Amino acid sequence: MHKSAVSFFLAVLIVALPAGTLHARNADKSGTQAAAPARVSPQAVKTSGSVTVDGERIDYDAVAGTLILHEGGDQTAAPTVSMFYTAYFKQDAKAGQRPVMFIYNGGPGSATMWLHMGAFGPRRVITADHTHTPAAPYEVVNNAYSLLDAADLVFIDAPGAGFSRLLAVADDPTERAALMKKHEKEIYSLDGDARAFAQFIRQFLSRYKRWNSPKYLFGESYGTPRSAVLADILQSRDKIDLNGVVMLSQILAYDFSIDGVERHPGVDQAYFLALPSFAAVAWYHHKLPSRPAKLEPFLKKVEAFALGPYASALVQGAKLDPATKQAVAEKLHQFTGLPVAYILKANLRINGGMFRHELLSDAGEVTGRLGSQFKGPAMDPMGKSARYDPQGAAISSAYVSAFNKYVRGTLGFGESRHYRLHADIDRWRIDRVSRRHNRHGDTLNVIGDLAHAMTMNPNLKVQVHGGYFDTGTPYFAAEYEMAHLPIPAALQENISYHWYQSGHMIYSHEEALKKLHENVARFIEQTDNI
Repeated sequence: MHKSAVSFFLAVLIVALPAGTLHARNADKSGTQAAAPARVSPQAVKTSGSVTVDGERIDYDAVAGTLILHEGGDQTAAPTVSMFYTAYFKQDAKAGQRPVMFIYNGGPGSATMWLHMGAFGPRRVITADHTHTPAAPYEVVNNAYSLLDAADLVFIDAPGAGFSRLLAVADDPTERAALMKKHEKEIYSLDGDARAFAQFIRQFLSRYKRWNSPKYLFGESYGTPRSAVLADILQSRDKIDLNGVVMLSQILAYDFSIDGVERHPGVDQAYFLALPSFAAVAWYHHKLPSRPAKLEPFLKKVEAFALGPYASALVQGAKLDPATKQAVAEKLHQFTGLPVAYILKANLRINGGMFRHELLSDAGEVTGRLGSQFKGPAMDPMGKSARYDPQGAAISSAYVSAFNKYVRGTLGFGESRHYRLHADIDRWRIDRVSRRHNRHGDTLNVIGDLAHAMTMNPNLKVQVHGGYFDTGTPYFAAEYEMAHLPIPAALQENISYHWYQSGHMIYSHEEALKKLHENVARFIEQTDNI
């Protein structure tokens, strides 16, 4: 990967820190703070810097800080969350006119250092494309693909993650504990999380006078169902129309997840929707019996088989005749490289963990889940499923070290605080009852939320991005979800798709990151109405 020169100058200014501001007395393992009944105030540290994108220097102001959320969004009510963010504003831009993009990772409950340091922030950490990145020191460079050339950027950490913390303000310890449980139950949930983000965005628009800016959401992984619910809340309840929503590594319906599908007998879509991703990974690792030279034309054939003979065979269940079952197994072997006998023994149903364990089993290796171009030693060569994700093991240390150094040194925030990669959530509540939703039990499905948001605002554009080598959120499942939105047919024209020869974290591969930047920047240019 090439290095780009960067000029970076630092001018630190502490703002919005009243003398009466108190830090929490203690913090439990879930990232909830038990605060004294005093002033819990927003904080901000302002710095300045520059980044070079496409040969053009962009000078910007950065603010790393917190906004305080309150029950019901009422600033006079009890505080519930101290929400951490980093905002980048291009200098000399017309105040309030430039597009603003709100960016977050998924989890649920993940910090947003991945998109910050890997995709669109002004600095980017260098990691290996498909092998384990060597230990520190790590290389951090000018991000030539930062989205600051197209929009002002706001990276947001979910409640309980990063420097974001749940708050419980009370004198009495018993009352504080009760408040903690109450806030955890409400916020660590599908709708509570989205309401928290909506409240954050409303506050941000007021604090920085950005109400009349073109507005965008960018979510990755679980950030995509968050975006579906959040877009609906902002537009339906708050009457804040969005210009666009960008989905990266989308999953809107957990029934279509290839991981854990065996817990839902009779729900077969996940198997045929994951097949193209399995085929892409087998192609990448040269495990196909007859490997074509080009990936995309090959995948078109796999997709046709997945929706046709494979789906038909699965829905027949025990009524499938042996000859057809044999023929389908042999075709699956051609598309995945897995042995016919193994496929038959699995009754044509290979889940994600099984595929990742078996593809390279002859070498005693497993492939990654989110980035299946990565591989690593199998922890249990005789097991049924892969027991870890080699990609996570390969790159996480680089992101953790690079971001902690950057946020504390360059942005000047968090010196005495612990940056949590993930909120410690015991159970994420996805059950919901409202005027538009039935109770979903233990399966998340927000296809209806996105459909309602697009219907309420027929000008809303949605851009979907995915990696061919992502078996955690397969690209073909995202296509299937969008094709099944209950919206007028004409609104399907508002959806665009981009697929990359990369994994879940598309930006971990530099060539894919370059294309991702180009596609998102063009999307903003075409929809900002400026």
